[in-house]
Amino acid sequence: MTHTIGMISLGCAKNQVNAEQMLYLLRQAGYEILPDPDGAELVIINTCGFIDSAKEEAIDHILAMGALKQEGRVGKILVTGCLAQRYQEEIVNEMPEVDGVLGTGSYYDIVHAAKEILDGKKYERFAPLNEPGRILTTPEQYAYLKIAEGCDNYCAFCIIPKLRGHYRSRKMEELIAEAKTLAEDGVKELIVVAQDTSRYGEDLNGARKLPELLRELCKIDGFHWIRVHYLYPEAISEELIDVFATEPKLVKYFDIPFQHINDEILKKMNRHTDGAYIRKLVTHLRERVPGAVFRTSLITGLPGEGEAEFEELCTWLREVRLERVGVFPFSPEEGTPAAVMTDRCEPDEAQRRADLILELQAGIMDDYNAACIGRDMTVLCEHRAKSGMCSGRTYADSPEIDGTVYFTGAARPGDMVTVHITGCDDGDLAGEQIHE
Repeated sequence: MTHTIGMISLGCAKNQVNAEQMLYLLRQAGYEILPDPDGAELVIINTCGFIDSAKEEAIDHILAMGALKQEGRVGKILVTGCLAQRYQEEIVNEMPEVDGVLGTGSYYDIVHAAKEILDGKKYERFAPLNEPGRILTTPEQYAYLKIAEGCDNYCAFCIIPKLRGHYRSRKMEELIAEAKTLAEDGVKELIVVAQDTSRYGEDLNGARKLPELLRELCKIDGFHWIRVHYLYPEAISEELIDVFATEPKLVKYFDIPFQHINDEILKKMNRHTDGAYIRKLVTHLRERVPGAVFRTSLITGLPGEGEAEFEELCTWLREVRLERVGVFPFSPEEGTPAAVMTDRCEPDEAQRRADLILELQAGIMDDYNAACIGRDMTVLCEHRAKSGMCSGRTYADSPEIDGTVYFTGAARPGDMVTVHITGCDDGDLAGEQIHE
């Protein structure tokens, strides 16, 4: 009899790739993958454990599936991912509804785990294995390519190195082969991800190989866009900038987690840059790569951040006018150096500062969108409604985190079309397809 599997995957794109790999292995082993976990004999909850809100979301999903289990609507429950890695003993000992846990290095033992759990046994494993194939869970027009696992940056506020281990690059030939398969399957936009993409290759032979990898990916027929996430500022070389400046497929989208601009806060964060370096880098990238769009993440309320440090951050944002900014109030993550720092900012104050950043950034985004009105922009169509209204993204918009373009026209999902921008509203653009 074929057993049924349901999957709930939470957190970042890197986690989503691990979910796709697990689904691939399970389908190869003969399991039926259900689109909805309700009714599945085994539900896999692939968790994030990066910050408190992510942990709470994961626990809420575990409890919700536990309630369905009590009602007889799902069978067994397997918890995978960062929360399983970080709190394995607590999950096993305090959540009786959970039948197994699988750590971040053991995704590829999923078939054996599923069999053991469905046979009525408890299962725990936390050892690394090899990379499998995947079942894509993204829309057909884009997919993620995870080029490395783990992290060696050890930022003071971050638990990721303890959850996912040391930085481990995948072999370039494996990545090229996987990318070619994605292109053959019709993927139009390839999104390159890792905890830190800019250090790709340095653990293999001591040299950073992201520029070489990107040039090879750009040679693959089928991709229209190649996007890169999570470039760390200190590792952005002139060679890498040259690739962005010269490869047409590589979108001019710089996702760089600056985190702050004040020197003392950056030092306390254990970041490897200072404010002057960040300022010069943004200026240099805009000079070398016309049309460059920036996305960054910031933290407010780190211990030691007073009004002067926060105001310096706000002043910089007003001056530099980054196009995309995400901000998080500081969360003291257990096991990190920042969690035991003194001179703490009250959580409500950290949130207030984050809200002020979001308000400031909303005005900058409105100005950016207003400047797009009247322009003809290339858009990757993602949806077409029965009414004929289409929606998609420009090169400045990464899926699920940035804006959307709504336009009239005859485009189908996966089409690259030219849209004349006629308006903007609440962070999104509107326009009309130009038929060439």
